[in-house]
Amino acid sequence: MPAHVDPTRESFAQFREMQRPGPVHMLNLVRLHDRARYQDGTEATGAEAYRAYARESGPVFERLGGRQVWVGRPELMLIGPSDERWDIAFIAEYPSVDAFVAMIRDPDYRLAVRHRQAAVATSRLIRMEPGRPGAHFGELAEG
Repeated sequence: MPAHVDPTRESFAQFREMQRPGPVHMLNLVRLHDRARYQDGTEATGAEAYRAYARESGPVFERLGGRQVWVGRPELMLIGPSDERWDIAFIAEYPSVDAFVAMIRDPDYRLAVRHRQAAVATSRLIRMEPGRPGAHFGELAEG
């Protein structure tokens, strides 16, 4: 499976162009390296490096109005490729597209992201529009 750690220029441009009012939810699926892969040779586990990323980027995330909506530890791929395993799954909420873009461009975040890059073997980051449950299972409420 190819590694997916950072957004491409094209996907980030598309993200910025998808302006709409209201919050943006980002579904994160993360698989960590057993040993972090720092460019400078820093020694740490993938989990330790990811915790460093969270510790250093968290203040930027919170300052821009971000909040964690849900977090869990994946246990089994019931439907989907059996070789896809995830160590962490969570949904982060940003008040707007601009808040997410501001986080990515923030100098403190840019320093912290080296830990994420060293920690993550592969990931998925899926932009979602928050919704409300509809009247029946699996439905979104109208309007």
